[in-house]
Amino acid sequence: MKTYKVLLYRDYIVHIDAKNEEEAKSLAEFFIDGEKDCFIEKERKQYSFKISEIEMVMNDAFEVQELKEDL
Repeated sequence: MKTYKVLLYRDYIVHIDAKNEEEAKSLAEFFIDGEKDCFIEKERKQYSFKISEIEMVMNDAFEVQELKEDL
């Protein structure tokens, strides 16, 4: 089996309740991990936000590079 390095590009639409536009942007960037949120309840209360929906709208692989060959 061979090993490859793959460059992926993914876009998400995130629905988030936050205090303002700038905070919504920074919280979404920080607390999104794939198609799930990665915050703990303490952080949600501390920053006063709620992520209600995460939708992947693009999932493309752009570049594949073979790294090594297994024997």
